[in-house]
Amino acid sequence: MHRKGTLLLTALTVLTAPAVTAAAPAPAPASPAVLAESAPTGFASVDAWGQNGTTGGAGGPTVTVSTAADLVAAVKAEGPRTVRVNGMITLPAGMYDVSSDKTIVGVGASSGISGGGLNIGLPASDSVTSPPANAVHNVIIRNLTFKNASDDSINVQMFSHHIWIDHNDLSAGYDGLIDIKRGSSYITVSWNHTHHHAKNMLLGHSDKNGAQDIGRLKVTYHHNWYDRTPQRNPRTRFGDPVHIYNNYFFDNSDTGPACNADSGCFIEGNYFDDVEEPMTNSYSGPEGNIVERDNVFVGDTGEPVTGGSVEDPADYYDYTVDDPQTVKDAVVRGAGPGTIGL
Repeated sequence: MHRKGTLLLTALTVLTAPAVTAAAPAPAPASPAVLAESAPTGFASVDAWGQNGTTGGAGGPTVTVSTAADLVAAVKAEGPRTVRVNGMITLPAGMYDVSSDKTIVGVGASSGISGGGLNIGLPASDSVTSPPANAVHNVIIRNLTFKNASDDSINVQMFSHHIWIDHNDLSAGYDGLIDIKRGSSYITVSWNHTHHHAKNMLLGHSDKNGAQDIGRLKVTYHHNWYDRTPQRNPRTRFGDPVHIYNNYFFDNSDTGPACNADSGCFIEGNYFDDVEEPMTNSYSGPEGNIVERDNVFVGDTGEPVTGGSVEDPADYYDYTVDDPQTVKDAVVRGAGPGTIGL
């Protein structure tokens, strides 16, 4: 389904399917020819804030790192650079800064980071209420395994923009697996497998942070596998539109997307499998808005809670929605590292 539109949408459509077993699916080999995207779809592809799309370290040198010291130095170095992470690297507890114009990519199917996490953004400050000229931007994180982070696995903050987080496996962190906050925008989160974790993905950290967040926090979430992650799948504030399409939600014991604090979620073409509350705009705090269409609800999945109006993502970018009946198989096969030939 190819979409390009101009109107605010308030329609509500539900596509149902017969109940199926809730047995946990096992990952299967993917087709690299299908999944080898060279550029992001969604908000990370948009020309905005002085950046046309997301290219990461293109044009700069490529370095391969296999120690914590080399990784930390490479991701914070100034200028464009592609950083190839070779093997699992254990970082000391903490968050490690990533500078602009970086591609951080795992070598093969079993490279990544444990112990620490990556921070994309300037130090947090409530006094900055518009994007600064030196905001961190143009960062790609792909094909990595993140586990056992002492804080967040990936944190994006302070008006960071044009970020692509793609084909990673994230689990067992202390706080969020992927948190995006404080005015950050033009971000795509795609083809990630999240599991063995409760507080999964947060968009907007506070109901009181409208000065930084209103009109920003524009994020696309597509083809992610939310695998038994109870909540924050994602939980959103203020962002409008937040585009959530073609994701596979499996056995989420609390909620799927929870859209609050005037955020606007456009939720389409997803596959909800045994999700207690597949989507809600009244989870906690001020209500948000949800437009829902062409989603599949199977197994012991509850009723969606929707309402309000949401900006149309097709006013920002072109995209194609897969048949939602095919999403479970495609995402289980393709999400996570090792499927994109890197």
